Order: sequence, then structure tokens, then C-alpha cells
Amino acid sequence: MIQFNYENRQAESFDAGAYPILKEIPVSLDLQLGWQAVLYEKEHFKGNSAVFSAHDAPKSFRVADGACPQPRSMRILDDIKIIPGHRRDALSMEEALHEGGWLQKSLSEIPERMKWLTDAKFGCFVHWGVYALAGGQWNGETIGYGEHIQRAFCINLEDYKKHFIDKFNPVDFDARLWIKTIKDAGMKYFIITAKHHDGFAMNISDTYHYDIRMTPFKRDIMAELRDACEEYDIPFGMYYSHAFDWEHPDAPGNDWEYTNGGGDKFLFEGERGLWFDQHPELVPRTAKYYVDNKSIPQILELIEKYRPALLWFDTPHKLPFSENLRILQAIRNADPHIIVNGRLARNQHFPSLGDYVNTGDRAAEFFPTPGNWETIPTTNESYGYSKVDRSHKPPEHFIKMLIKTAARGGTVLMNLGPTEKGVIEQVDLDILKGIGDWLKINGESYYGTTRSPLGVQTFGETTLKGSKLYLHLLKDCDEQIVLSGMINPIDRAYLLTDDEKTPLLTKRLNYYDTKIKLPAQLPAYTVIIVEFSGELLIGGGRLIGHNAPEFLRAFDACHIPKELTHGDGKTGRDYIDGFTHTEEAVIWQVRVHKKTAFKLGVRYTTLDPDCKGAYSIYVNGKRFTQTVTPAKFLLEPVEDMFEVEIEGEKDIVFRPESINGKFLQLYGISLIPGEKELDESIHIEVDATDLGGK
Repeated sequence: MIQFNYENRQAESFDAGAYPILKEIPVSLDLQLGWQAVLYEKEHFKGNSAVFSAHDAPKSFRVADGACPQPRSMRILDDIKIIPGHRRDALSMEEALHEGGWLQKSLSEIPERMKWLTDAKFGCFVHWGVYALAGGQWNGETIGYGEHIQRAFCINLEDYKKHFIDKFNPVDFDARLWIKTIKDAGMKYFIITAKHHDGFAMNISDTYHYDIRMTPFKRDIMAELRDACEEYDIPFGMYYSHAFDWEHPDAPGNDWEYTNGGGDKFLFEGERGLWFDQHPELVPRTAKYYVDNKSIPQILELIEKYRPALLWFDTPHKLPFSENLRILQAIRNADPHIIVNGRLARNQHFPSLGDYVNTGDRAAEFFPTPGNWETIPTTNESYGYSKVDRSHKPPEHFIKMLIKTAARGGTVLMNLGPTEKGVIEQVDLDILKGIGDWLKINGESYYGTTRSPLGVQTFGETTLKGSKLYLHLLKDCDEQIVLSGMINPIDRAYLLTDDEKTPLLTKRLNYYDTKIKLPAQLPAYTVIIVEFSGELLIGGGRLIGHNAPEFLRAFDACHIPKELTHGDGKTGRDYIDGFTHTEEAVIWQVRVHKKTAFKLGVRYTTLDPDCKGAYSIYVNGKRFTQTVTPAKFLLEPVEDMFEVEIEGEKDIVFRPESINGKFLQLYGISLIPGEKELDESIHIEVDATDLGGK
């Protein structure tokens, strides 16, 4: 029971579940053990709020001391048991694994669910909502992500409705044209933002009336896109912001109008932890009134009405892991066949309890990730439409990305941000056409391929399908290339575009390497097919040419200590960091055919301008030690150079020598061959299994 105390009249008592409208503001309230009162400054549970909690003992509170001293409505919770975050999450995980075992079943079914997606490899992501009207600008100021306009400028709900919801009328939207366009580009599935962080549903939602019917357009955009996807045989997926919602007063997000955790000011966040760990007494309010009343009902509504093949979630750190796990369970109960991405339920122990792992936004390079994973580039730098961001990349940027992700076992979900009229911009259409033209010719080397066990090649990358290797030239090549690391003999090599499959001349150089003679100078993004027999056998380190520079990325090292961390792969953020002691060695295995002199460069940056640490490089039996040079600007690389000689197969080992404060962030090693020839002989690896018999 909860009791309200007034100045001039008798106290009132309320039971759990009561939602009274407060005609008179109480002076104080008394709560029994296990009870909570959530007071709101407006009627119908809107506006700023305050949580008064007696989860650990009966308590009395002065209303004036709360975040909304003049409340107009209230909700009452009883039987509240507050569990510290680590224990709450452990109990939730234990229940998911053992009581009914639904999570184990979900994890065991991942390969079957994922089959179509791993074969498809390339999808279209669309960020589109009422925020497209702003085009990334508000009152003359510009933001990076157009879909974050409300958050960036703390636009209140009244103004957001007035300037965006009330004016959204994409009269040129054509669902069939969208889906035909992306299919022509070689994209094999489609995902659209049903609800982004602004909390506004682009579908018709009968479970929570903050949706497309509030706009002049009114049409059910999601239904039209689903029908178009079915017509063109494209799997249909939906993005739903389950944990971050700037409309709902009980959700993490809008802390410029509401008092809650996880907002732009990181209220209750910081060094002490996330809001739900610092203030676990706030979790029941969010769980009951947001997760149970908006998030889960809308997700189940999407499943029932639109039959998505994939659900895509984001920002799981805004909700407790236990709540994210509850949402995943609701999805699995509703439809166990739906693919769920990796940003729904994960924590420090589990990179994903969904069906695959999501890497960082807008990555250009990729840290090695086991299992199924996905990258989500966008054509410029904004996911939602931006009228001022003209940083669109050329088609070749994305073709290279397709190749590199396929070689490493990943998929690409490339984003477009249509305009407020519902039109895909011409600059995006040109990018799509360029990608589509390449895939129409070379799609065999991409779709349905698996992670290549071979490392980076001097000519580019490789993908694998059955008994075929696809060699992707990432630069212009003439005369010949060398396929390195494959022990199997080549049965036949030919150009993918050659219908006659005219064999290319091949010559075995040694145990690991085979030279392939080219018919002419071949441009970048040409594909050569190599057929072999039996299981693919690999060995040897990364082959380094003796007449062209090579860069060995830290992401591609053959040994990276597990305790190290890494950047998200965005441009300038493809580094390894987190060094804490001198035993954390990063190692590259390399091979040369000739003894070669190199200029070896260690490329790194520093976060601490006063970094006074040192590192060492071991190569070919020699050790070089260097004091770290602090970077002048954040993420501006430093490159220290050394003169080295490499013969045969060697390890290049990077190791901290001393760490004083924050250490460097390592991008990788550059190797620039010297002009002087040291040795004309070809290094031949000995086959230890050859006993010399006749």
C-alpha cells in the first residue's frame, strides 16, 4: 500500500496498479516495503517523472524533493525486488539456458536460420523516417547522422511533431521501384527502419499510437515494401529500436524532457557504470511501462502483420541485458525462424546471443571475427538523408568491401537514406549501378562463398566455394601473379569472364606458391578462378613481394593477444590497442622468395600526448627498440622507420618494451623493398614428407 499525505486534508491510500490523476499535490508519501511510486508532471503519465522506491525498507518521501515537485499522475508498483546488475543478468542467463532451455534451442538453430543470409551476402539497409524532412540540418546547423536530428538538438516532442510528423508526405515514394532498384544492384535482402530512436513507427501500429497515421501520408509504408519484396523475391527485414526511444517517458533516451537513464547527457552513466547498474531501482519502471507496454508489443505486432525474415536491433547497452534477453525470448516464442542480428542481446561475455555479430558502423577495415558477422556501410557518412553530406564513395569502394568481407566470412548490409519525398538520390543510384554491373559479371565469386583460409595476397584477396578459389585482383596486374599459401596443385586456372575457360599457364614455385601467367594486363576487380582437388591445404606465412610496397595491417596479424582491444574499423580507427604489459606481442608471419632489404615502418598513433613508452620490433634475428613518438593530433599516424633484411620465412614481432601511462594504438607494419638486390636465388621450402624414394 502507498499513502499520500496532504497539508489540509486526510491522507489517501492506493493499492498496486492504481493510476490516479492527482487533483491536489501531496506533501509526502509513505511506501511499504517492496513498493514504488512513479510520479509524472503531466496527466496520462507524460512529461518529467520521479521514482520513489521502498525496495529495501519502508520509507517516507517529500514530494517536493523529487524530480517533478508538482505531479499530475502516478503509477504504483508492488512486489519490487531489486537485484544488482551482475546478479540480475546471471540469473536471467541461467533461466534462459536451463528453465525450459529456449536459449539453447535458439543457439542450436542458428545454422539453419542463417543459411539464406550467408548465401545472400549483400543486402540493402534503409534509414528513412520523418527526420528526412530536416536533411541533417536544424536552424542552420548540421549533424553527421541525419536520423539523430531530434537527439542532437534536443528537439521537444511538440516541435518534433509540428516540424516533422505533421509535414511528412513522401508523395514520390514507390515501393516497387525501390525494390527493383536494389535487386538490379545485386542486393539479395532488404531492411527498413520501422521504428528508429525517435520512437515513431513508420508502420501502422495498433499497439502504440505514435505512427505513420499521424502524418499527411498515412499509408502503410511497411506493408507496401513487404509486398514489393515478395513480388521480387527479396527477403524483407525490419529495424526496430528496442532500447532507445526519445518519445516514451519511461524509456531510456529523452533526458531533455524526461528524467531517465541512457540519454544524450548519459544521465546515470559514466565511470560508475550504466544507469541500470547505478540505479537498479529504476529498472522495474522501464521494464513494465516501456518494454512490456511498447517495445515487446510492437515487435510482436511487426512479426504478426509484416512477417519479416530478419529483425535488426540497435543500442542494447541502453537496457539491462536481462531485458534484452526477455525481448529475444518473446521473438523466439512468436517465430523461431526469424533471423535476429547481434545488437539485441549481448554483454561482455557474449558478443551476440542473436544469430550473427554486428561490427561497427561505417567500417572500412575488418578485425577478424569468428562465425557469422555483418558490416553496415553507408553511401556517404549519414544513415538518414543528409542534404549537405556529399561524401559519397565510388562504386569501387563498395566492391572492394564486398570482396574483403566475403574473404573474411562476413556479409555487407549497405545503407541508403532516401529523401523526404521518398526518392533515392541519383548519386546513390549511380553507386548501386556500378556495384550491380560488377556483380552481374562476377557474382559467382561472391554469392554463396565461404571464408577463405588463405591470407592477404600480393594481388588482393581470395574467396572460396567448394573446390574453386576466386582470386580477386584489387590492383592492376600485368604479366603474372603469385597465388601463395595453397599446397594443393592447381588443376586449372582461368578468367571468370572466359566462357571457354581457356587455361592460364601455371608454374609451381615451391611448396606453397604457384605463379599464374596472365593473358594481358588485367585491371583491378578482375576475377580468376582456380580449380583444385580434395580438401584445400594451406601453409606458409604471408608472401611479400620484393619489388612493391606492402602494408601489413594489425587486423591481419597471425597472432593478436586476446586481452587486446581494437578500433571499430572506420577510416583511421583500424588499430589494435589496450596494451598493458610487455608480453603482449603482435606477430605477422611473412615469406620472401629472395633475400630482400626493406624499410620497415611501424605505423601507430597515441591518445596521450605525454606518452613516454617504448616498443621493440624483432625480425630476422634482430631487435630494434624505439621510444614512442606522441601523435600531434588524435588519430594522425606516426611511422617510425627501420632498415631490415628478410630471408625465407620469418616472424615480425611487435612488443611493448615499456608502458608509461597510455600506450600507442597500432595500425600495422609497412614494408618497402630497397633498390639493391641482395640475392637472386628463389627460396624453396623443403617438403619434409619427401623421403627420396623412387
